[in-house]
Amino acid sequence: MADFLVPTTATPETDAQHRLRGPIHAQRHVRIVCIGAGASGLLMAYKLQRHFSNYSLTVYEKNAEVSGTWFENRYPGCACDVPSHNYTWSFEPKLDWSAVYASSKEIFAYFNDFAKKYGLHKYVKTRHQVGGATWNKQKGGYDVQIRDLESGQVIDDHCDILINASGILNNWAWPAIPGIDKYKGVLLHTANWDEKVDLRGRHVGLIGNGSSGIQVLPTIQPYVKKITTFIREPTWVSTVQGLEQHVFSAQERTDFATKPGVLTSYRKDIERGLSGQFGIFLKGTTTNSDTEAYFRKRMAEKLQNPYLEERLIPKWHVGCRRLTPGVGYLEALGKPNVDVVYGEISEITPRGCRTDNGTEYPVDVLICATGFNTSFKPRFPVVNAAGSNLQDVWAHEAQSYFGIAAADFPNYLIFLGPNCPIGNGPVLSAIECQADYMCKLVDRFQTTNIATFAPKAEAVADFIAFKDDFMKKTVWQDPCRSWYKNRPDGPITALWPGSTLHYIEAMMEVRHDDWDVRYNGNRFAWMGNGYSQTELDPTADWAFYIRPQDDDEPFSRGRKLQLINKSGTVQAAKAVSFTGRDTSAVEAAPKL
Repeated sequence: MADFLVPTTATPETDAQHRLRGPIHAQRHVRIVCIGAGASGLLMAYKLQRHFSNYSLTVYEKNAEVSGTWFENRYPGCACDVPSHNYTWSFEPKLDWSAVYASSKEIFAYFNDFAKKYGLHKYVKTRHQVGGATWNKQKGGYDVQIRDLESGQVIDDHCDILINASGILNNWAWPAIPGIDKYKGVLLHTANWDEKVDLRGRHVGLIGNGSSGIQVLPTIQPYVKKITTFIREPTWVSTVQGLEQHVFSAQERTDFATKPGVLTSYRKDIERGLSGQFGIFLKGTTTNSDTEAYFRKRMAEKLQNPYLEERLIPKWHVGCRRLTPGVGYLEALGKPNVDVVYGEISEITPRGCRTDNGTEYPVDVLICATGFNTSFKPRFPVVNAAGSNLQDVWAHEAQSYFGIAAADFPNYLIFLGPNCPIGNGPVLSAIECQADYMCKLVDRFQTTNIATFAPKAEAVADFIAFKDDFMKKTVWQDPCRSWYKNRPDGPITALWPGSTLHYIEAMMEVRHDDWDVRYNGNRFAWMGNGYSQTELDPTADWAFYIRPQDDDEPFSRGRKLQLINKSGTVQAAKAVSFTGRDTSAVEAAPKL
């Protein structure tokens, strides 16, 4: 495709006029800045490199290495709670995962190797932290301020399109407990782990029973002197039948690597199961009630302690908080060197923790497995042409368009923004469809004289209204404390109103009627001088549309989807079963 160059001093009007001298859909140069070189940022770099030309990209990463959360999180037992062979890009399997649930070090290696294989490091500037982005009213696009963390120097950059791939589980935070600054022992956070600290033979305090705390406890229990674990509320813990932790044998790894179709079949079976779990999150479904009964039974069997059963098995539905396999966690709670303290911590003292009944619990080391700031507000100011800062706009409630953009903030795109399927099913599949959607927007921007694109405010309002109404049917609405919402009775800001497959289908095409698009000059300047791209390519077939039969792809959405999802090629799909009972995907859905 023909490219064209616009002088760096060009005004928007010059861009439109320049197009009149070139062919239709000429590619202008596009400058893109991406914030974060975790999974999402690396995927976007890969997609741009694979599909585009005449662009420049810089990915600013605050850490010393790529891979984001999987570089940062190194606490004992850190692993992904998604089966490892399905915590990969759909097109990029890893043949040699060690186990069903892989360690953070293995996952870091996967994304780092992905970046090396496709030469993505050349786009990345590590140890560079973005401090803010402001819309430039004169030439459009964002002026971005970046601090070089090695030298302390502040760098200015400019981009046509700004992509925030910094992630939601990235901005770790100390718990808001009075006195934390007064503690005299060793203070650790799971997301900022100090690997030099030796826990052997020490009395360790552990705050939190979310995913991180559930992984830390059984890992350190065998070699510490004692653990006092502070738990303020119950949570569901159980593995999926058939997806218990399992170390792959040498033969299994060999089969995955050498036997055609074995690994793909294994991955597809797991993915189908994970994609079939959505019924768990809907109140009144057989899947939800059966799973809850199974979880209650399994948790009671593992705890073998009426006191703990009463306090740790929730009264609210399965799925209100993120489900976790919790390998070895419930069993570890019953070990002789583990004390469970249930209730609120009123303050942290110089020696340890004091609970709301006045009892003080001295500890040598205090581990805070208390998670992240999950408000979805960007970590840095993002200021639009009207002077509004997205941090302020989203201070009370983050409201996005399909988890990828914000009204009134043009040319600004977000990975894993508010109300995308971060906990609805396979998350990397959702990231892939977000990247594909963004590429479609970039392509339209590059091949036309669009100046700005942003979701319409009324489209965002309608989406939020639909989302809020839908969430009433789900277990996420139950009064549990969860990072899916800012408060137990608050709106659900983290999840998509549907399954991951539902999201993928919703994102297949850009709904241009939902977007506020503004042009430089005449909106049809992109039509150029009357020549097609085909006529400028002497190697192209100028009669490409002449053929012996009609081989058009389907135009209707339904027929097109049947081709994409290979309808009719597999037996009736089975939903994931947490209980071991076969449940068809249709049976798992609610009766309408």
